[in-house]
Amino acid sequence: MDNGASSYRRFLDGADDGMAEIVRDYKDGLILYLNGYVGNIYIAEELAEETFFRLIIKKPRFSGKSSFKSWLYAIGRNITVDYIRRNSKTLNCPIEDMEEYISDKTDLERSYIKEECKIALHGAMEKLAPDYRQIIWLIYFENLSNKEAGIVMKKNSRQVNNLLYRAKQALKSELKKEGFNYEE
Repeated sequence: MDNGASSYRRFLDGADDGMAEIVRDYKDGLILYLNGYVGNIYIAEELAEETFFRLIIKKPRFSGKSSFKSWLYAIGRNITVDYIRRNSKTLNCPIEDMEEYISDKTDLERSYIKEECKIALHGAMEKLAPDYRQIIWLIYFENLSNKEAGIVMKKNSRQVNNLLYRAKQALKSELKKEGFNYEE
């Protein structure tokens, strides 16, 4: 049982510090993952809060069939998809209206991704298709297995493998366009 699962079990048994540990351990990664869907760090923060709020209020059962992290990210993904469906007309906001948010997003990303090389990688990932960005993020940044990433993205093993292969090829192409020296 991973740390998140034991913290969640303690929370369900009445220890409030269990939820505090879950929020502390998973908040930043969940926000950046959800930001890949909505493209707005403030909305992603709200959706992450909604994810934790759902854990507190509804107390869904964690079966242990996957890691706690993939289960939590799947809940966050479902909340985000619902949000996008409800607000699809308002999400297409011109970039000129978002200038004030860009610097805040960059600050958060830089605090999370500290090295210059990783910042270039993250910039190239933003240019990828959403499914490519998600599969790379889940497997390489969040260290989920292919099976766990498949659970989050609702894809089977073969789809995950094919998607990951195409995503890596697309990322390699984007990095070459930016002049990044790719090492095999």
